[in-house]
Amino acid sequence: MKAPVLICTATLFWFCQPGLLVADEIDETGSGSAAFAGTAVLISGLRSTPDLKIGEVTVSNGSIFDLENPAEDGFLYRLANRLHMTTRPEVIRQQLLFHPGSDYSPQALNESERLLRDDRYIQSASIRPVKVEDGYVDVVVETSDTWTLMPKLSFSRSGGSNNLALGLKEMNLLGSGIGIEALYKSDIDRDYHTLKFTDRNIGGSWYGIHAVYENNSDGHTNILDIGKPFYSVDSRSALGFSWFDNDEIESFYDEGEAYSYYRHRSRRSELMKGWSHGLQDGWTRRFTGGFVFDENLFTADVPQGDVVSVVPGDRRFAYPFIGYELLENAYTKSRNLDQISRVEDVYLGLRFSARVGFANKIFGSDQNAVLYSAGVQQGFGKPGAESLLIASQLAGRFEGGAARNVVLSASASWYKRQSEHRLFFAAVTGSFGSNLDLDQYPSLGGDTGLRGYPLRYQSGDKLAILTLEQRYFTDWYPFRLFHVGGALFFDAGRAWGDSPVPRASNEILTDVGAGLRIGSARSGLGRMVHIDVAVPLNGAADLKSFQVLVSTRKSF
Repeated sequence: MKAPVLICTATLFWFCQPGLLVADEIDETGSGSAAFAGTAVLISGLRSTPDLKIGEVTVSNGSIFDLENPAEDGFLYRLANRLHMTTRPEVIRQQLLFHPGSDYSPQALNESERLLRDDRYIQSASIRPVKVEDGYVDVVVETSDTWTLMPKLSFSRSGGSNNLALGLKEMNLLGSGIGIEALYKSDIDRDYHTLKFTDRNIGGSWYGIHAVYENNSDGHTNILDIGKPFYSVDSRSALGFSWFDNDEIESFYDEGEAYSYYRHRSRRSELMKGWSHGLQDGWTRRFTGGFVFDENLFTADVPQGDVVSVVPGDRRFAYPFIGYELLENAYTKSRNLDQISRVEDVYLGLRFSARVGFANKIFGSDQNAVLYSAGVQQGFGKPGAESLLIASQLAGRFEGGAARNVVLSASASWYKRQSEHRLFFAAVTGSFGSNLDLDQYPSLGGDTGLRGYPLRYQSGDKLAILTLEQRYFTDWYPFRLFHVGGALFFDAGRAWGDSPVPRASNEILTDVGAGLRIGSARSGLGRMVHIDVAVPLNGAADLKSFQVLVSTRKSF
């Protein structure tokens, strides 16, 4: 009898999202019980010092619903808690950056909170000091779970293309933090049959594994990623190995219609080792080194019919690399920016990274080349009022005396808080390419930035997009299961310059529209349902008068 009830309950909680709208500023001491509130305020200003050590660490991990809250003490909520296996306390402890006897550090407490919130099976996390005695600080860790058994049955539409998904996912198997998934999916490109396995913290070691086996209608995709990342700003080492093997049919598009098909076989493996002195004076410096094998093969051995054949050139690079990263430790918390009624960790610091590799025929490359990439990002302001996030990246390679596949991109996102329920968002993104590989040309349309146009409507080695959104966060909280918001939006964009296909149009495209947003924080998917209606303001004469897009995304 339990199986049908379990499936029905899981299906319902697929769209569940908790939480009431709160003020923009988040209490850094946590949102625990009133009994600890006064103490937490008194000692929240404690600084790191060798004279203070971590004392007792109490983990209070709650289920999905708080049954002590009369509004959540109902049959459905009790049933969900009964069927759900709560995350094991040791799984929570394994992700803490402190332990009894270690030096007391507010930084370690705050970052441990962020690490827990990054787990999709954790709905909320609060870590706070509650008692100081004889040089020891006792700490309470409070978490609540999400519903993680997800029978997946979804249909979405974006840019005139339908997507279907059917499967089963468990993101917290028996409360262990392990994720497994079996999925069938169909979209504009292909049909997928997928198996996934994920464990981000094997045996509490900070080593993780992510494995994917995918048998597709036109090929396959296999992924293996195993290793220990720089899991904290104070991490001293990292080690990782990744392997990617993919075989599929790809195509070039013009005004949403396929222009050319080709088969793409790609294989990539990377071995990486990282070193760091950890967090020093608010900054982290990291050094990495390793070896990469990256091969891309292209053929026109697929039926072309009346479609013209345009095939990219093969390339194979094998190279050692070195890298550097500079990271400022500057995070803050807010709500109602890109999520609805959910704590968001906003990065407002400076981050710079660079990497260079030296491919040579003696390593197995088909040509000698220098491959490089660099990126920088910076945040300004205060998320509770007004904030600006900017980023820029440069990547490419130098081979045969010339620069190839050079891409310079930049973006800026501006958030202006108007009230507790309203926020204005503006974003501009630009990408400028030179001498690109044919399979690296970006495209616009549908889910790639212009909601009023079909998928892949324009392509070119230069691209620019402007998005303006008036966002609304409502107090509507039906059945205490999900929160609802909405948006009015305007998009403008253009792809121009060189293109792998003769384009019918490269004019500036614009659209306007409105959308509904449904948050799902009670669900481990942590996604937001988007239902948008967008009207194109120009384009080809035979373009549809409006586009309906239904999808799930990570943010607003």
